[in-house]
Amino acid sequence: MPLLPFETALELALSGLCPLGAERVPLSQARGRVLAEDLAATLTQPPFDASAMDGYAVRAADVAALPATLALIGESAAGARFGGIVEPGQAVRIFTGAPIPDGADTVVIQEDADTLGSSVVVKDAIAGRHIRPRGQDFLQGDVLLTAGTRLGARALLLAAAMNHAELPVRRKPKVAILSTGDEVVRPGSALGPDQIVASVGYGIAALVEAHGGEAIDLGIAPDDSDAIATAIEGSAGADILVTIGGASVGERDLVTDALARAGLQLDFCKVAIRPGKPVFSGRLVSGSGSETKTRKVLGLPGNPVSALVCSVVILLPMLRALLGQVGEDTARDAVLEAPLAKNGPRQSYLRATSTFSADGKRHVQALPSQDSSLMAALAKADCLIVQAPDAPALPQGASVKILLLPA
Repeated sequence: MPLLPFETALELALSGLCPLGAERVPLSQARGRVLAEDLAATLTQPPFDASAMDGYAVRAADVAALPATLALIGESAAGARFGGIVEPGQAVRIFTGAPIPDGADTVVIQEDADTLGSSVVVKDAIAGRHIRPRGQDFLQGDVLLTAGTRLGARALLLAAAMNHAELPVRRKPKVAILSTGDEVVRPGSALGPDQIVASVGYGIAALVEAHGGEAIDLGIAPDDSDAIATAIEGSAGADILVTIGGASVGERDLVTDALARAGLQLDFCKVAIRPGKPVFSGRLVSGSGSETKTRKVLGLPGNPVSALVCSVVILLPMLRALLGQVGEDTARDAVLEAPLAKNGPRQSYLRATSTFSADGKRHVQALPSQDSSLMAALAKADCLIVQAPDAPALPQGASVKILLLPA
């Protein structure tokens, strides 16, 4: 049976995934969440003409000829404006952020003026300078953050300035993660002579949490169909079930059998990608009528590098679909630091490192070994070079597409 092209597999993995419902969370708890609705400003910023510097608020007409001596009639500070009007021949001491008094239209910075008792001598001035006009940043009603925005420091600063105490965000996708195999044990365990440490689930959980999801650890199921079936039942409340290992065709690869018993509707198995060929996806449907619940299933190889690469290129797009971030282009352009050999019939994701040149271009170089079991090498990589099936050899300096690897 021919392997399924990657793009077709990705379309099937994403089919049926719609943005999850919205919930409102306090601003202080919104870091990393994804906006469910466009967000408009509830006020105008700045709400008044404000001084951009410490100095003196004056009338431009009064400082057209210099030096000019003006009567100092008061003070305007942030949170305590001057309540009067600046008349001809007058000035008001003003501080950064303070409202410009009525009648004034220029701020003279304090370095360009000297105070003499109740007067100020202006030595230099430019009409209209050092004033932040009302609404310079944004106006009430302006949509400044759009649905699908992941909320980081800058977006949250803006949302707070827009006077939002709560934000409408997508519910976190719940991703249940099940490791399988008699040979794997949790980190810190005493290993038997033929056992290895289970590592993949921790990497995938970190990936899920870093990209707006909630990881649910279902533990490790031994190579026993009934035990795997019982563990699968623990994913009933999840949006996605990720299984690790047991996805190939060996006699002890029992995951697909257990899923079939649970009602798996298989969308695909075995994809033309490298690493990660024995990946599969499908749907588990439970309940009926209005109580029907569909879980997407993504079956990953037990090989750590294959599993993590498949998570980057398949699981993360699934998360983005659930968070309303469909269409986000995650590919970047880069320049090859060394020649790249012709690719085979599968879409390849080569672990690579990157640097920036003086002209700001990203340069990449594939790691010397692409063995899909090398976790230390994967940790050194910061990106994946994407090679289309049967792509020709490329010389040093050629342009390639890359995917950045999350930290």
